This record gives sequence, structure tokens and C-alpha cells, in this order.
Amino acid sequence: MQQEGRLLSSADQPPRLSIVIPVLNEATGIEASLTPLQALRDQRIAIPVEIIVVDGGSSDASAHIAKPLADRVLSSPAGRALQMNLGAQHATAPALLFLHADTQLPKNAVEQITQALNGHAWGRFDIELAGRSGWLPVVSWMMNQRSRLTGIATGDQGMFMRASTFKAAGGFPEQPLMEDIELSKRLKRVSRPACLQAKVVSSGRRWDEVGAWKTIRLMWRLRYRYWRGVSATQLAKEYRDAR
Repeated sequence: MQQEGRLLSSADQPPRLSIVIPVLNEATGIEASLTPLQALRDQRIAIPVEIIVVDGGSSDASAHIAKPLADRVLSSPAGRALQMNLGAQHATAPALLFLHADTQLPKNAVEQITQALNGHAWGRFDIELAGRSGWLPVVSWMMNQRSRLTGIATGDQGMFMRASTFKAAGGFPEQPLMEDIELSKRLKRVSRPACLQAKVVSSGRRWDEVGAWKTIRLMWRLRYRYWRGVSATQLAKEYRDAR
């Protein structure tokens, strides 16, 4: 099911960036996440965007709350890769940004993305994890440095790319975990990512709830096992069991 938001008039500019946001039971925070993006929807600005929210079968009011704050609200089976691929299929702009529901963009993000895509096929932002744990700045620094070293981005970092590049790469692999890593590997064959120093701010609730070092150990173990060839399905089960 597809629900329409704002309609374009004949005088409007077509969007130059499509922001795809997968959600699942985010009713408590989705309004706060979408509200800062509203100014970017103005078709009169230099680089207008469209916002596409893809709901993965929420049992709460996520889709209802998002409807007036997005250009499209789509329904999808649960699964971040499935949801993001569906959003990309309905996107009309030549560039895509995949944004987690608990992540906020930095100032001038759209301009920075546009400039970065003039010289790169894809990229990502640095990340700042927000939460109670005093280890979160360290975790954020480690994530950013690892990404610069390896050329691998995570969904938390706000991955962006040319729509044509995303399509040529086959989109996100429809697997329950590590879909961002697998897509990064494919995109690296086209170009190294643009690693923007501007920071997206993402929720550190996972680290706060489970514990910073426990989460770090878990994620490194899962990444290592994925590198060794363990299936994403098995790793997703281990991830759920460990939480």
C-alpha cells in the first residue's frame, strides 16, 4: 500500500535527493526525527528533497504519524534491506540517502551530499552516537576511523549514493544483517566512498541498554564471523540472542 504526501505543482522543481527512511515501531520518536527535515521538502529551494518513509509492518502508529511529514509512506514486509529497496524503487531523484529513523542530519547535509557526489559515486557521514555512556565518543571515533581505513560504511552513518549506482549494484542484498556492509563492498568496486567529516547524530540506545563494551565485542565478533563466511541469517539469530 502506498500513501501519498505532498503533490508537485507545475511550478515546482523535481526533487534532487530522495531520503529513504525505514521504520518499525518508531511511534515514540518518528515525529522528532522527521520534523527537522521539513524545510528540505520546500520545492522552491535550490536542492529540494523528497522524504520516503517505508514502514515494515509496525504494530504502533508509526505510519500514521509519518504520513503528514513525508512525501510517501510505503508499506513493506519487515526487514531493513527490503524496506530500503522498496523506498529506492519509488524514489524520483537522481541521488539517494538512506537514513535510520533515529539519526539526525548535520547542517547543510544536502549541499554536502550534492558536492560529494560530483566526485564520488557514493559516500557517508561521520557519526556521533548520543547517549548516557561515556564510551560513546570512543565508539564513534572507532567507527569513523575504521570506515575511512576500510572504505566500508554502516547504515548508521547515513549512506548516500547516485541512484544509478545503487541500481547497478543491485540494491541492498535482502539479508537480515550486514546488508550495509555487503552493499559497501559492491560500491567500492565503483569508487572509494566520500567520507564526510560532518557528523550525523545517531541514538546510542543500543550501547546504553546492553553496555558499551559488550556491544563492541558483539559487533566485532559478528563482523569477523561474517568475513569468515558465516551466513547473515545465522548472525542475525546470534545478534538477537545476545541482546
